[in-house]
Amino acid sequence: MCQICAGSPITNKIKIDDSQTTGSRRQFIGGAAATGAAIAAMSAKYTARAADGAEVIFSNGTIIPMALQQGRVEALAVGGGKILAVGSTAEISALRGRATTFVDLQGRTMLPGLIDPHHHTVLSALVADLLMDVGYPKYRTRDEVIAALTAAAGKTAPGQWIRAGRFDNLLQGGDLSMELLDAVSTEHPIFVWYVNGHTAAANSTAFKLAKISAGVGVLPGGGHFGRGPNGKLNGLIYEEPALLRFTALAIPDVTPETLAKLVTSYTQRVAALGNTTLHEPGTIKAQWVQSLARLSTTLDVRLSASLPSDAIDESKAFAALGTGAKARVIPGSRLSLYGIKFWADGSNQQETAAQTMPYLHTASKGQTNYSESQMAQMCRAAMDAGWPILIHCQGDAAIDDALGAIESAYGAKPATGLNRIEHATMARQDQLERMKRLGVEPTFLMALLALYGAAYRDEILGADRTDFMIPTGACVKLEIPFSLHTDSPAGPIGPLRLVQTAVTRRCEIDGSVIGPDQATTLDQALMAVTINAARQIGMEDLIGTLETGKEADLTILESDPFKTDPEQIMAIKVSETWVSGEKKFG
Repeated sequence: MCQICAGSPITNKIKIDDSQTTGSRRQFIGGAAATGAAIAAMSAKYTARAADGAEVIFSNGTIIPMALQQGRVEALAVGGGKILAVGSTAEISALRGRATTFVDLQGRTMLPGLIDPHHHTVLSALVADLLMDVGYPKYRTRDEVIAALTAAAGKTAPGQWIRAGRFDNLLQGGDLSMELLDAVSTEHPIFVWYVNGHTAAANSTAFKLAKISAGVGVLPGGGHFGRGPNGKLNGLIYEEPALLRFTALAIPDVTPETLAKLVTSYTQRVAALGNTTLHEPGTIKAQWVQSLARLSTTLDVRLSASLPSDAIDESKAFAALGTGAKARVIPGSRLSLYGIKFWADGSNQQETAAQTMPYLHTASKGQTNYSESQMAQMCRAAMDAGWPILIHCQGDAAIDDALGAIESAYGAKPATGLNRIEHATMARQDQLERMKRLGVEPTFLMALLALYGAAYRDEILGADRTDFMIPTGACVKLEIPFSLHTDSPAGPIGPLRLVQTAVTRRCEIDGSVIGPDQATTLDQALMAVTINAARQIGMEDLIGTLETGKEADLTILESDPFKTDPEQIMAIKVSETWVSGEKKFG
């Protein structure tokens, strides 16, 4: 859904250069070499805490470890940021020490900390602050959006940018255009970014400032501009290279201090909805890593990230943190790195994603951003640097090419770690079977079904293809683990919303059920935001289940989702979240 990379339309405005503040790459590598000592110190702390007794004991509620061969337990003990033990009340009470704090769950339900494995954390924080929100459901129609922009123009000095975001062409009544935005104002440059992340619209004033000529063609990297029936530019802007022409002018620079403040506030919101870990896929720069690592120790969630494919050379600076399937944890922080990310195609909603069959009522099949051979080259470069690959694929043609590239470069089940297909929205049965052979796993964006299922069925792809969109049920039958994600800011935040959609398959817009045979059980949906998500970011040995020795990342709910109407799961109140044994929300 979202195609925003580290050189993206908004994150490109962040002015952080750790090379100027934290020493050379060699110095960083030298610091990273201390990882073994850091891990040893943490292990010693954990052992000491275990000997001294538990710091916190939780009991008198429902505790669901989500671990294989482990049913519900009565109590859980925490010490030194780790889970000391899970078991019966009698067993865990034996770990009581002089300073132990007892937490009475009072019938509440504890799960492993919930994980979002595809969440643009930095971008989400910036969008919330830098762009006027003109999205759905704040404004239900395009006319309401135009009225809001007109009101904003009336309060803005001439010549100043009006920049807005989250516009949804499918739910709010169609595309914006240069003509519509010129009617708002030509005294102000206007830029409106779509919620799908691939598209924006601007007025003629903005096009002049961006120096986009009437004869502009396709830009390197696939950026292009929409044209009306008369062949003239219609104000639509597609894909990152084109978007950058505008955001370089429209978006103000962001200082490290501002970024820290915005990310801190944003992660507080996310923690309040039950997340304890967020993975940022391909939307950070290598030179931000140390600053984000320092910031991570103060946040309400654990951070994980993959680097974009144009940062493979820079990624080698982190080789000293380890290789293979496990995440590379930055010493002394709650930030880890896993994988390299690139975008194979665009958006189904904009009909730019690459399909093997035409979109409904058109001859267009969309297109990939790269050839299969180019994708294979990027995969080989990532593999040679010791990383797994994450590939954005919305259409089934893109998935064909991506799997071909992975097989060519990595083969099956490589030692570099789990390779992922991001979104995999229109994956076919044969492609899922190929994923299983290769050891590739998908992560699914449930907002596409919840918000656009009816539009996919009636406007974009037709009923037969839509019923198989986001094929979680087929994955279950093939025993392919999968995860669920929000892709924020492209989708609404909150892991329980993902779980409810996976179980019910209900489109929120018209109440219809999309592909009921693809529904999952609640157990399967919860695995997709706990242990499966942990494995897909290289952290299954640290988080994702409530087991002895793992990080004490916990999500406590007011109600048991297994005793809740499936249509009401996302309404369950989050009571508390804990990260490494520290209460972060509640």
